[in-house]
Amino acid sequence: MGKGDKKSKKGKIFMGSYGVSRPHKKKVSKSASPKKAEKKAEKAEQKAAAPKKAAKKASKAKASE
Repeated sequence: MGKGDKKSKKGKIFMGSYGVSRPHKKKVSKSASPKKAEKKAEKAEQKAAAPKKAAKKASKAKASE
């Protein structure tokens, strides 16, 4: 379980290899993140602009009379 063990994380770091115990880090593309932020902002604006349905309290009041 030391530097000579190819299956352990420490051994993979020493050997410079990757595998199940030492996976590659996921790359985050810089160009994709602004687009996602813009889409989220657009969706938020659409939700805010969407008219909310009015409650049907008036119809219940008429039915009880």
